Amino acid sequence: MAERNADVDEPRLKRFRIGINQGDVVFDDTRVYADGVNIAPASKPCRARGICISRKVYEDISGRMQLSFVDLGEQQLKNIAQPVRVYRISGEQLAVVRTTARPALVLPDKPSIAVLPFTNLSGDPEQEYFADGMVEDIITGLSRFRWLFVIARNSSFTYKARR
Repeated sequence: MAERNADVDEPRLKRFRIGINQGDVVFDDTRVYADGVNIAPASKPCRARGICISRKVYEDISGRMQLSFVDLGEQQLKNIAQPVRVYRISGEQLAVVRTTARPALVLPDKPSIAVLPFTNLSGDPEQEYFADGMVEDIITGLSRFRWLFVIARNSSFTYKARR
């Protein structure tokens, strides 16, 4: 967003804020509520922009991530009885576009196979389940061979609608 906002006039700037908290969340048929939901977006110092986290989250991730945080102190939040300590990710880190290299995938030492989904040629859409079931049965059967690495159904079925 920093890159996008660089050449944009003030009224057209896009600013996002994110609040992250840990806590109970209650869901009923009409709404989601509880401290886990109420605390996350409520801190005034984070309303303009930024990523803020609660003390609970900070304690869990401290030392595990290469981020620096600004301690915003205890904040009195709407509908929360006790003040909550809030931290914001350093503004410099938010402005930097980070490209993280994906870890190299570990390739198996055995032959690999992917069973691609079959196309239902019957013209009867109700028979689609039969074609999918055949592929699943083949995948299951092949996976019994310990010397063969079989690509999971979820991966191979991403190609279902492609030609």
